[in-house]
Amino acid sequence: MKYAITAATGNFGKIAVKKLADLVGKDNVIVIARNEEKATQMFPGFEVRQAAYDEVDPLVQALTGADRVLFISSQPGQAIPRSQQHENVVTALKQAGVSYVAYTGFAHAQESPNALANDHQLTEKLLADSGLNYSILRNNWYLENEINFLKAGSEGKRITYWASDKAGWALEREYAEAAVKVLVSENPKQVYEFAGPIRSYAQLAQALQEATGKEFDVAHLTEAAYVDDLVALGLDQATAELFASFQAPIADGSLNHPENDLAEVLGHPVTDLVEAIKEVLA
Repeated sequence: MKYAITAATGNFGKIAVKKLADLVGKDNVIVIARNEEKATQMFPGFEVRQAAYDEVDPLVQALTGADRVLFISSQPGQAIPRSQQHENVVTALKQAGVSYVAYTGFAHAQESPNALANDHQLTEKLLADSGLNYSILRNNWYLENEINFLKAGSEGKRITYWASDKAGWALEREYAEAAVKVLVSENPKQVYEFAGPIRSYAQLAQALQEATGKEFDVAHLTEAAYVDDLVALGLDQATAELFASFQAPIADGSLNHPENDLAEVLGHPVTDLVEAIKEVLA
């Protein structure tokens, strides 16, 4: 059986390719990437095929011969809208005759009020209407998304946040490993809700203090005050507003969903938050 991973040179894809090769052998893994040269250097000994999400035909060629595919969602805000990119992938999956696809989506996408969920809602519908066998891997939040927050505290600097709700932070490598385990499983579920234990920013800061042994001030601000704080630190207004927007899915409750699927698929509890923070900072 041949397995393929799309968008393989991103961090999630890089982890997934290596985890998949450990399970099925690199001879059974097809690496699909926008930049063939980069992917070949990154994955020596693997079969590499070039295709971006921008066009259907190259995707069909890259996916032909793959039995099972891990479809890693693209980043929003590109020249070609993510909705169109994902439609291209689903069309190509059908034309290539792929038997099963696992798609990395967004936490509780169908009920989420957050704009980030919109493209995932569309992609889930495309998959449901496609006739393909599929699983939706609805990922909560990567701990790595908080790298600036974690680094500031590790240096003893004041840390701030504005989102007062909670998220299910876990390591990106654990989400990627779970995705691969689903991809190779015999009887996968149609929907998985992947999340770590649900915590607030205040709890994250407490774990950061324990992980680093550092004392630092923690301030919960309004969104406007948070933006002003970032500007005072040297960011321009647009960049500060962009950084603030990263907390919106936490602020609106989109990620406050306690779930056990991640730990169940991994076969063990997710990495303890204090240890996970140490790993990210290392």
